[in-house]
Amino acid sequence: MSDDPDSPEYDWLYGSRKRSQKATENDAPEHTRVLGKLDHPRAPDLPRRDAPQEAPREIAPTPGTEYRSKKRRIPWVRLVLLLVIAWVAFLVAVPVIAWQKIAEVDAMPKGGRPADQPGTTYLLVGSDSRKGLSAEENKRLGTGGVGDVGQRTDTIMLLHTGDGPSLLLSIPRDSLVPVPGHGTTKINAAFAYGGPKLLIRTLEQTTGVKIDHYVEIGFGGFVNSVDAVGGVTICPTKKMVDRRANLNIRKGCQEVDGVTALGYARSRHTSGIGDIDRAKHQREVVAAIGKEVVTPWTVLNPWRYHRIVNAGVSSLKVSDGTGPIDLGKFALAMTRVNGKDGLTCSMPIRDLAVHWDRTRALALLKLIKTDRTADIPKRLCLPTGINQ
Repeated sequence: MSDDPDSPEYDWLYGSRKRSQKATENDAPEHTRVLGKLDHPRAPDLPRRDAPQEAPREIAPTPGTEYRSKKRRIPWVRLVLLLVIAWVAFLVAVPVIAWQKIAEVDAMPKGGRPADQPGTTYLLVGSDSRKGLSAEENKRLGTGGVGDVGQRTDTIMLLHTGDGPSLLLSIPRDSLVPVPGHGTTKINAAFAYGGPKLLIRTLEQTTGVKIDHYVEIGFGGFVNSVDAVGGVTICPTKKMVDRRANLNIRKGCQEVDGVTALGYARSRHTSGIGDIDRAKHQREVVAAIGKEVVTPWTVLNPWRYHRIVNAGVSSLKVSDGTGPIDLGKFALAMTRVNGKDGLTCSMPIRDLAVHWDRTRALALLKLIKTDRTADIPKRLCLPTGINQ
């Protein structure tokens, strides 16, 4: 056996070196044929373990995807924002427009008045003016007369607000007091003789309490205020029938409309204490109106809100210098007088003549003048003012 690798007998192992280098791949057997260039792309080289790692690439969103997502949300946000702005504007606009319809009167007297006192005191007068009421309305309300029949008042109240509880104090209209220029007579006469100016001067000289604002409301405004809140609850202690006040109601708590509430507040002929009992009924109705006003439904219901704000403006008068904010504070305080943060009282009296109980009256008035309503004891704040 030859050791020459070119020897034919080793051709089976090394192949023949004598073969042509240009032989085609087809000349070789199929199982040893060299594959040609692959048609598919070459797989990427894997990175080495010690090679620096590149930060992962952020995959950009498909153009328009983010915009469409925000576009779906933005209209709802804008809609809610616009609704809130519109609602706030409505809540502000209604009282602003209503304010333009309220009459202002020159009510404050000049000179000789008490010095400034802590807190704020309003004089609330419920006049019996029929101004703005038709003959049919006067008949329905049982008020009699047509037009503005004169300056008289069925209601005289002092509302004091300050650091302590809000206080609503009834002044019986038959109270016998000195009226400047007219001697000692019923306090109601001061309003008849000289309107709000003389009434304020009379009250300030008699009580020593400085009156900061004057608010007057007529029959029509009273009725409208009750109807605007959908009626109020009153609780007469006995059956009341008074033709002069157009009143016929049963004993016990019951829901009434504006006409019945007005009759209840005006009636003075069904009780042995007449005007004293009437003042108590007036405070009861006023407090009931306030209780209905402060419900959330007042603000949430636009029709109710509009009715309440505009209920009494046609027959409402305020003193010069009393602005919308002052009237707003007055209305807010009136909603609190019958709750835990309020007091409703009648001026202390010693008889039904009506003479004030000097000792108790001076003690009560001193606490009001010094804005110490939280210190008022029960004996000074009674429903009828009579210490039994």
